[in-house]
Parts: sequence; structure tokens; C-alpha cells
Amino acid sequence: MFTFIKKLFDYNQKEIDRIEKILQNVNNFEENVKKLKDADFPVKTSELKKKLKDGVTHEELLPEAFALVREAAVRSSGLRHYDAQMIAAIAMHEGKVVEQKTGEGKTLTATAALYLNALDGKGAHLVTVNDYLARRDAGWMGVIFHFLGMSTAAMISGQSFLFDPEFTDSEAYDSRLAHLKPVSRLEAYKADVTYGINSEFGFDYLRDNMTQNPAQLSQRGFHFAIVDEADSVLIDEARTPHIISAPYEQDTSKYYDYAKIVTKLSADTDYIIDEKLKTAHLTETAILKIEKILGVENIYEKDFDTLFHVEAALKASTLFQKDKDYIVRGDEVVIVDEFTGRLLEGRRFSEGLHQAIEAKEGVQIKRESKTLATVSLQNYFRLYKKLAGMTGTAATEAQEFGKIYGTEVLVIPTHRPNARKDHPDMIYKTMKGKHDAIVNDIATQYKTGRPVLVGTTSIDKNEELSRLLKQKGIPHELLNAKNHEREAQIIEVAGKKHAITVATNMAGRGVDIVLGGEAPQREQIKTEALFKKATESWEKEHHEVVKLGGLYVIGTERHESRRIDNQLRGRSGRQGDPGETRFYVSLSDDVMRIFGGEQISNMMTMLKFPEDQPLSHGMVSKAIEQAQVKVEGFNFDMRKNLVEYDDVLNRQRDIIYTLRKKILLQPEENPGDFKKTILNKIREQVVSMSASYFALSNSDVEIESQFENDVKLLLNIEAKEIQEKIENSTQTDLESYLFENAKKSFDANEKKVGKAVWFGVVRSMFLTSIDQYWTEHLTAIDDLRQGINLRGYAHLDPLVEYKNEA
Repeated sequence: MFTFIKKLFDYNQKEIDRIEKILQNVNNFEENVKKLKDADFPVKTSELKKKLKDGVTHEELLPEAFALVREAAVRSSGLRHYDAQMIAAIAMHEGKVVEQKTGEGKTLTATAALYLNALDGKGAHLVTVNDYLARRDAGWMGVIFHFLGMSTAAMISGQSFLFDPEFTDSEAYDSRLAHLKPVSRLEAYKADVTYGINSEFGFDYLRDNMTQNPAQLSQRGFHFAIVDEADSVLIDEARTPHIISAPYEQDTSKYYDYAKIVTKLSADTDYIIDEKLKTAHLTETAILKIEKILGVENIYEKDFDTLFHVEAALKASTLFQKDKDYIVRGDEVVIVDEFTGRLLEGRRFSEGLHQAIEAKEGVQIKRESKTLATVSLQNYFRLYKKLAGMTGTAATEAQEFGKIYGTEVLVIPTHRPNARKDHPDMIYKTMKGKHDAIVNDIATQYKTGRPVLVGTTSIDKNEELSRLLKQKGIPHELLNAKNHEREAQIIEVAGKKHAITVATNMAGRGVDIVLGGEAPQREQIKTEALFKKATESWEKEHHEVVKLGGLYVIGTERHESRRIDNQLRGRSGRQGDPGETRFYVSLSDDVMRIFGGEQISNMMTMLKFPEDQPLSHGMVSKAIEQAQVKVEGFNFDMRKNLVEYDDVLNRQRDIIYTLRKKILLQPEENPGDFKKTILNKIREQVVSMSASYFALSNSDVEIESQFENDVKLLLNIEAKEIQEKIENSTQTDLESYLFENAKKSFDANEKKVGKAVWFGVVRSMFLTSIDQYWTEHLTAIDDLRQGINLRGYAHLDPLVEYKNEA
């Protein structure tokens, strides 16, 4: 790993040096661009579009295009791209994932690469992690694109917007959202630049491949995309595919029975838990117990599904914790993203696990579902001709970005030197010792007035620390998935004096914590005098917080991914501000308990370390990092495994969706090739039917009956009538007769209702048939996937077996 990182940074510097030469060309254009009138910018955009059509390359246009965007930003928004931001934008135009530290202005950076790649007229997409950021960034950057003569849209869950300076939403709580006009999804995709959340892009792709109405298609291709928070979207969320499903008809009361059975089982003797793999397996002793409870002699003969669902109930009981992996809200169970700490609205655990958790919590159980359409995030984003990304933490995942997405990672130098101080970890033997030390540290900082951000890894740990702070009388704000609607308000004041913010991993990702709190905005204050007074007050507090050392960040434990730890550290020290970070670790923490730490625990016991005395040693820090590397490698293998299996389905999906789209987009007034396709399919069916007929023997009663039914369905004539006419015919004669009659029937219907109407009917039947068979195939693939790993016990490669049988 160290050798790889060293090579990465050697290559990184060479790439920065190369891109700086391109940047010089951008800077050389600046004086000429400054001489332009405001009205000249849309004209320049039209000129660049024409040059592209005439064969000039993007690379040749880049210096002028980037200079135009930089000047347009200054004039329309008062923001100017730093050279470091331009370097990042050039790298993203080249299809790289860039690592920009917190506060370096990723939102503004993206505009240059988006503009250049939108000149083709094929659309450029900015993919982000939540609704607020999609709307905020489209409204914020929309003024720049509008100044350049380009349109900007935003897509969130169930809504779409177009930036329109002539439209004003008087109820917008943020001035950057005021000019977003509601529009259709199709209009949003037609915009030059479209901002949206990753799930909506993925689900729109699936919905487009399920519709039977061409007018309902929304996406227009996959030209260029920048993925914001690329590590979160392309890596952390990559284990969860996009799925559109429909409920099965089933009795849900049985899940409560499975939950009761699990309560009668004992750990170790009846089941084995593996926290690393998140698996739970029943022992033979448990099988005998369950058979006795159900009153059956052999459960395998009765119903194999019962054991499957009991194991799901066992996982729900032992491996999934309330307020960590999920929350209960009203009468529903909502998943909490383990990496971002946010609620995954509308998503459900698969394979009966969600129903098992619902039974465990005693809420209403929703039926299991069958998959209608699915795509992994990896295969969705690999549809793009050019894919780029930006995030505060990417270097540690450079290998995965390269192997899965074919993208390089480039670490961008900061605009100002990093003044943050990162302290070594403080390791405690017990959880109590760690908690006491954290509370004391917070109390000390609070007395000085220094703002503190405390990062926790789950809701239950978040609330536990809050309880301890209340006992000490320390006022604080709590931020987790349960009160996520207050996130913007809490983060807005998290940098003020005496502010103590206890947050989960969500910790305002995508939003900077400004020292002294958010600076006042002129449009939100009635008079110039009041604005001046508010600005002076903010500047005073800002300087006081800087003198106190800036934002102090406390990590209450190490996450299984180093990236998440680095993201938390990155909340402090933005744009050269001072800051300080420290992690507190206990040997009872999940990473240490599951993936290592026994050796350190034994050493601390041998040395008789008291629980309130910390250990800070290079060996310990190395052990923690090794544990994290182990988990990261394990998670990478899981994601790689997922994409390897989905690649098999992806090839089939491409064939089906290509055929489907060809049929869907065939114009009704000129069916052309589609009619030939239909008649060819009828001919294939006729040949198959004829072959079945001539294979008949006296004993083939079933085949003969099937033949008669097929003929009646296809030609609407009795089989006896056919037999009279072709009693002494050959198979070829039978094929000709059946096909001619089928063609006559087809033509008669077409003439009767009209070509366009008949085409619409046949197209609908054809698409319905494709969708039905595809859904059945996905169900069969799901079943195959669930049991394929058992082939490993027979010394067979499960992936090879899956490819052969899928």
C-alpha cells in the first residue's frame, strides 16, 4: 500500500505540473475576456458551439472557454476561480476524480468543466448526494450559466426545476433557491447543465426502460457527468443497487412467527454470528429445535423458505441495531446509511431482512417485492462517455476508482497552506474511560469559547454522548438522521463561539463550517446600515474564533474507513483557517473489537493500565490503521464481487433495453422495420409450431393439445379446419399455410383499425411481453444469485457457475 501511495503522489506532481501549463494558456486569455461586454458572453458561447461542430476539439477550446467562465462568475456572482480550482476543473474535463480539501470551493470549480462539456448540446450532469445540495448548487451556479447563455436545471425526489431569473419563489428560505421554477423531468434533462441526486438519475434510467410511451422518456443520453462527493456515491453507496420493484401477494403474519422462534434460540449452541461478514448461521441443534417448535420431522421436506426466513430474523435480532443501522419512525423502519449517517428514504433491505426487522420492532410489515428493473451504481455510471468526480477524500481509494470506473485520482494543492493540527489518537482500555475523557475535553474547550464539532458513528452513540453532556450541564446541538431537517440551521452556527455540535457522519457534508458562523447576506437584511453592523459583528467574532485556534474536531471512535475519518478532520481548517483534531479510541470500539485490538488489550492488561489513562503509541496507531486497511480491503472485495456478478446481468440488460428502445422509438406513422420484425417473430413461431406438429405420435396428446391452442390463439381458427386442408402436406407446406394465414390476420386487423392504432396495439403487446419475460428472468437470477455461493463447497467457482447458468 505504501509503495502504491508513493507512486500515486510522484505521478500526481507530474500531472499537476502538466496541467499548470494548460492553466497558463487560460490565464493568457484573461485580459481579452475582461474587455468583453456582458452581452458578448452568450454570443461567445454560440461561437464555441459552432467551432465544435466544425471539428475544433474541446482541448483546443479549453483555454478560452475556461477564461469565459471565470470572468462570467466574477460578473454574475462575485466569485472568481482560483488557479487551484482551474487545475481541478481541467482534470475533471479529462475524466479524473479530483481530491479537493474542504472549503476549496468544489461547487464553483465544477462550472468550468460543465460549461466546456455542455457546448456539444448533449447535456452535462452534476450528480450530488442530497436534494438540498442539488437545488442550492443549481440556483447558486445557475446565474453563471445564465450569464453565459446556458440553461440550468435541478432534479430532486419527485420534483424538477429550471433556473429562471424572471421567476421568484417568495417562500424560498435560501436566496439561492428563489429562482428555481418547477418544470417537468423532460425539461430538466433538456437543460444544458442538470444538477441532481444520484438515485434520481439511476431510477430515471430504469423508468425510461419500463415505459410504453415514447413521450414519457426523460433522459437523452450519457455524455458527461461530474459526481460530487464521488467517494460517497461511487464507492460507499455502490453496494446498494437501484431497484424498481412491485409487491408479491403474500401473508406477512408469518414474519412475527419467525421473530418469536429466534427468541427461543441460544447464542453459540444454536447459531454462529460473523460480524465481519454480517452473517448468521443456524447450527444442527437449532434445526432440531425449530422442527420441534413447528411440529415437523424434517423441515427441509416441509418448506425450505422457513429456514431462510428464520435466518433473516436471526440477522435482524443479532446484527442490526436500532438507531445505528435503522430508525423506527412512526410505523415504519427506515435505513440509516452507515457511511453518511443519513436516512435512505424509500430503500429497503432485501431477502426478507427488512420484513424481519419490522417484525422485531412490532411495526406494520410490508410485503416482499419482486424486481421489475435493477442496475448497480457502477454499471449506471459506466454508461457515461466521460465520467469525472470531486471529493475531499479520494486518494485512499485510487485503486478502486481505477479498477471499477477507469478513472485516475488527482490530489489538488490547496489555495492556502493547511494550518490544521492533527493530534495522535488517545486510546483507552474501556468505553467509560474514553467517554469521561471526551466529556472533559469538551468542557475545557467550552470554557474558552472555542467551537467544537464532535463526530459519532451512529445515532445511539450520538444520543448517549448528548446524555453525558447534559449531565455535566454543557449546552450543545445534536445532529443526526432523526432531526436532519435542521441540518442547515445547526451547521450555520457550528463555528460560533461556545458552539458544541454533536453529529453523526452526516456532519454537514457539502456545507462549510465557517468560523464565527455564517457571514450575513445582504439580500437577507433590510437596510445597508443594518448589513454593515451585522458584518462588523461577524468579523469581530470570526477573528476571536481564529485566535482561539479555530474549530476543534473530536472523533469519538475510528470509522472502518479512513476516508470517513479524514472527512471529519476536513471539517476543520478550511481555506487556511486554523483548526485542531483529535480522535479518542477505546478497545471496545467496533473496528478494534471486530478487526483487531486483542493484542493491544492484552498488553494494556499486562501493564495494568487504568481505564482513565490513555495510551498513545506508534504501535497502537499502526494497529488501528492496519485494522482499517483490512476492513477497506474487505469492503472493496465485496463491491468488486457485486460488479462482477452485475456485469453478467448488465450484458443481458443492454441487449433487452436496446431491443426495447428500438421498438419504443419506431414512429407510428411509419412502422417500417418494426412490421418486418413482428412478421419475422410470427414466422419463427410458425416454424416452431410446425416442427411440434410433425413430431407428433399417437402418444403425444399434450403436444397435440398445445399445438391446437397455439393455432387458435395465433390464427383464430380451429385446428380441425387446418387438418382438413393439409392432411397430406409436408412440414414446409404447413409452415407456409400457417404464416400466410397469420399475415392475412395481421393485415386485416391493421386495415380494420388503422395502421397507427394497430401499430400501437402490437407495440404495447410486444413491450409487455418483453417486460414480463425480463421480470421473470430477474426473479430467476435473484434465486440463482442467493444460492450460487454454495457451489464453492463442491470446489467450483461460484462466479463461473453463475455466468454459465445466467
